[in-house]
Amino acid sequence: MSESQNRVIDPEPKPGDRLDHALRPTRLADMIGQTQIKENVQILIEAAKQREEALDHVLFYGPPGLGKTTLAHVLANEMGVNIKVTAGPAIERAGDLAAILTNLRAGDILFIDEIHRLGRVVEEVLYPAMEDYALDIVIGKGPSARSVRLKLPRFTVVGATTRLALVTAPLRARFGATYRLDFYDLDAMREIIEVAAGKLEVPAEPEGISAIGLRSRGTPRVALRLLRRVRDYAQVRADGTVTPDVAMQALNLLNVDARGLDEMDRRVLRAIIEKYNGGPVGLTTIAASISEEPDTIMDVVEPYLMQLGFLERTSQGRVVTPAAYEHIGLEPPRQKQPKLL
Repeated sequence: MSESQNRVIDPEPKPGDRLDHALRPTRLADMIGQTQIKENVQILIEAAKQREEALDHVLFYGPPGLGKTTLAHVLANEMGVNIKVTAGPAIERAGDLAAILTNLRAGDILFIDEIHRLGRVVEEVLYPAMEDYALDIVIGKGPSARSVRLKLPRFTVVGATTRLALVTAPLRARFGATYRLDFYDLDAMREIIEVAAGKLEVPAEPEGISAIGLRSRGTPRVALRLLRRVRDYAQVRADGTVTPDVAMQALNLLNVDARGLDEMDRRVLRAIIEKYNGGPVGLTTIAASISEEPDTIMDVVEPYLMQLGFLERTSQGRVVTPAAYEHIGLEPPRQKQPKLL
């Protein structure tokens, strides 16, 4: 098992996150943060209700753990319809998608997570289903084969992806609304943790909540996971209350520093600094030097390091900034590194 699968701050879902479902908001009014997206989605919902139509197809994209799945369930709750949840890799054949589509009722939502991983053959079936609400089925083989078109009820596809660039252009064009979810600010993170602590019946001081929020990487899924780990520490090593000192001790034990970086983040920064003089260096070279997958570094590690201003992507490769040197306690180079030709 790679180190990335054991990270407490990994924004990808883990089996231990099953409690998060009970903590998720079910209505748009209960959602914290992402104000502009909420306003746009509210207009989308109200307009569809007034016309008594199914929602337009919606695509959410952005780093993992920011609420794409939650928003899909909120859409279903607000519209008062059923939601069918699946994922791109789970739909292996066109027949699998056809079976899902023929079981949908008018207005239902089909949520496809990791939609960028749909196979090309499956996408070809999805196109007419999204555009014409029809399913084309070929009956028979050879010269006697014939195509039959089945009508489908008007339904809504809600897609989610962390890699918008990998969603094919024809598929992207069939979504009526596309929204990007970004990292949450500290105020939103504090509010999310405070609400979750109340639901979990965890006594917590405001400064303790802030300590968790600062280390949560602007990601609600990470915040909830850290809250549960701090709660465990407070229960075993203290009186059960999440105070600033208890939170700091618990998070230090988890090896999560004051900016939310863990050992893997620091290994990436140190590898670029110590082995490649701060960059520029290519992604695959960094991955090989720390024995990790390039996709893991690009999807999980880099977005937050770039958000903090610790890492830059250039046409020549990745470059560590002076702020990163300062954070890990190293002196930044006085002269700028020459660019690769």
